[in-house]
Amino acid sequence: MLAHTQDAVVVVDKLTYAGSLLSLAGVDEARVSFIKADIGDRDAMQAAFTQHQPAAVVNFAAETHVDRSIDGPAPFIDTNIVGTFVLLETALAMNRARPEPERAAFRFLHVSTDEVYGSLGDDGLFREDTPYAPNSPYAASKAAADHLVRAYFHTYGLPTIITNCSNNYGPYQFPEKLIPLMILNALDGRALPIYGDGGNVRDWLHVDDHCAGVLTALQRGLPGEKYNIGGNSERTNLQVIDVLCEALELLVPAATNPAVKDRGSYAALRTFVPDRPGHDRRYAIDASKIARELGWHPAHNFESGLRATVEWYVQHREWCAAVQSGRYQRERLGLS
Repeated sequence: MLAHTQDAVVVVDKLTYAGSLLSLAGVDEARVSFIKADIGDRDAMQAAFTQHQPAAVVNFAAETHVDRSIDGPAPFIDTNIVGTFVLLETALAMNRARPEPERAAFRFLHVSTDEVYGSLGDDGLFREDTPYAPNSPYAASKAAADHLVRAYFHTYGLPTIITNCSNNYGPYQFPEKLIPLMILNALDGRALPIYGDGGNVRDWLHVDDHCAGVLTALQRGLPGEKYNIGGNSERTNLQVIDVLCEALELLVPAATNPAVKDRGSYAALRTFVPDRPGHDRRYAIDASKIARELGWHPAHNFESGLRATVEWYVQHREWCAAVQSGRYQRERLGLS
């Protein structure tokens, strides 16, 4: 938003275990305001909306880690469903009080996931009209939120847009996610846990491409529509880890890393572990609608994007240590 618009941005974040103000270091403070608050707190959201009168709301706020939703679903219900409801109610009340030109121009963009669609077989792609079939508490909570957002357009006329993205990767991702987890474990000589047989397939989307897609949908998308945003980069988990290990060998050769040199290579750290309950086999996004109607296309190639991502984490070990400190020790989750 800062790079591609002249808009001021208000960031609302609860700063849970995965949130850190370190990620806002260096932003233009004249254009960015930060509010520490829970989107499910009606009074806090009312105060924020009243003070800032946003021209648009982009709801990225969510509990997102499937393994954590298996261990404890309650925060996913509270934030992903109830929090989205509170944002919708607050936005609707604010927008109704505005004159007509401002009401029509307002947008509420809800950022969702391909996981709401369930699991694919060996072929096929998720389209915007694919029926919902969520298989984890996380996916179910996001599906419920999507339905609420759709309903507020059809029932109340709130100008809403939904985007459903595939798996993100890139800088600043909390290290519980697959790619940063594997990078940091490899550098420390720890096991690289591979769920099941490692054959689960995801479509990988660079975070910059995702942000560009969200901004495109916000600026050009039609109220009441939904747009799938995908990277056209299907890979099995094993393939991702192999490319990651190759990139690490170039940047920090195992022979020069005291934590790994006895193992001979980063790939030797791969360890197969019991699968996650309800683990969807394959996701793949059909992003032809947003390409055709809004002109968005991913700019990143997965192999080069992943290599750049590995390099970023290698160069930002202090950030990684700081955001994990006292919160997360890269332990296995999601076996309850």
